Amino acid sequence: MHCDIVIIGAGPAGIFTALEMLRGEHPTHQKIIIVEKGQPIEKRRCPKTQTHKCVDCKPYCHITTGFSGAGAFSDGKLSLSAEVGGMLPELIGYDYAQEMIAYTDQIYLAFGADPHIEGIGNPEKVKEIRRRAIHAGLKLVDCPIRHLGTEKAQDLYHRIEVYLQEHGVEILFGYECANLILENDICRGVIVQHAVGREPDFTITAQHTIVATGRRGADWLEKLCNEHHIAHQPGTVDIGVRVEVRNEIIEDINEVLYESKLIGYPKPFKNKVRTFCQNPGGFVSQENYDNNLAVVNGHSYKELKSQNTNLAILCSHNFTEPFNQPIAYAQKVGELTNMLGAGHIMVQRYGDILDGKRTWAKELAYSNVKPTLPDAVAGDITAAMPYRAMTNIINFIQAVDYVVPGFASTETLLYSPELKFYSNRVKMDADFRTSIQGLYCLGDSSGWTRGLMMASVMGVLMGRKLLADEIGQA
Repeated sequence: MHCDIVIIGAGPAGIFTALEMLRGEHPTHQKIIIVEKGQPIEKRRCPKTQTHKCVDCKPYCHITTGFSGAGAFSDGKLSLSAEVGGMLPELIGYDYAQEMIAYTDQIYLAFGADPHIEGIGNPEKVKEIRRRAIHAGLKLVDCPIRHLGTEKAQDLYHRIEVYLQEHGVEILFGYECANLILENDICRGVIVQHAVGREPDFTITAQHTIVATGRRGADWLEKLCNEHHIAHQPGTVDIGVRVEVRNEIIEDINEVLYESKLIGYPKPFKNKVRTFCQNPGGFVSQENYDNNLAVVNGHSYKELKSQNTNLAILCSHNFTEPFNQPIAYAQKVGELTNMLGAGHIMVQRYGDILDGKRTWAKELAYSNVKPTLPDAVAGDITAAMPYRAMTNIINFIQAVDYVVPGFASTETLLYSPELKFYSNRVKMDADFRTSIQGLYCLGDSSGWTRGLMMASVMGVLMGRKLLADEIGQA
């Protein structure tokens, strides 16, 4: 096969690249092919809604793989501040990043996003929350949120999927990139294989190759960079837990901010620890990676609500020479936790951690906080969590308790492992050009973004660059 542009991965970065090239004043005439390992969004189904437990779908997890990536089954939050979402502002400039967030937000609105914005309108209450955060040694990041909702996000991304196909973009579902085609440090395209090996491999030659495989593809891209000597550097991995409390405990934050983005550097190690992905009335969920690694996540619907709020507490790990395998390190932590939980997500009460004991299922049964992940296994997450990370998390929770009284209660639930693979930051210029001519890397797998909005922004900028090149050559 031949095309002008081949995009690996149909997550936000990939699909917004194609979208921007089609929606402009001068739509592209170039042939675009998107290669996606998973299924169209309308065919993505997680059996857990019927089985009530993870059945480890093969050849891939429907929660993390398919059109729009993990975003389709996430909480669907668009962070509208350049302070949130990774290090892209360092590459393109903070003001320009904020401008592009506003532009990209309008695209989401055009495809049906809720016009309501969370986290604005209560400045005095925000001041009070900030005052308590400062007293606790934490930083509160102002970040307006546009909440799509899990079920609404799927509808929105389905409209984008249909738009792309109706405007000539060819999406190869059920296929994955096996390797790049390189000639003298120039990328000429990709080698593609069927996700379950039912067909022989084939090649797609292209003038521009864009890798946008998301967090799920971070490990694969790291191996690709090592194999082809694509300039990159070890980045950050986040290791932590998903915390779940009753809505009553955190309702002030939920009502005023929707999502509390708190950052701290607790003693004694002073590593960066932060809250992430808060889901008022939400549900704790499970994601499975290709190597049978089960990790915890969370989401919330627009209409269906639980009695609990969940959020991640993540401890950032930055490694120095000679170590250069941060993703593998985080995976080992997750694998050990999975081993203790017999392949399931583990959950433990905060009070039991402080008491140095495991949590038993019968204790969860009579607690005020009922787990929203029904097949989570009660146990001892500290048996697998590194001491440094666990100490940071405990001390951070105690600091948050001053901002949210009751957050550090005995019955607060901690699920593990919560892992974010942002490693392997690909070295590139402001036009996203890598050390290999014709090869670009976007989104979370590139190491530059974190989350839906910034990945989408990176896709928009990539689309603009390719469109400008096309117009310049015409």
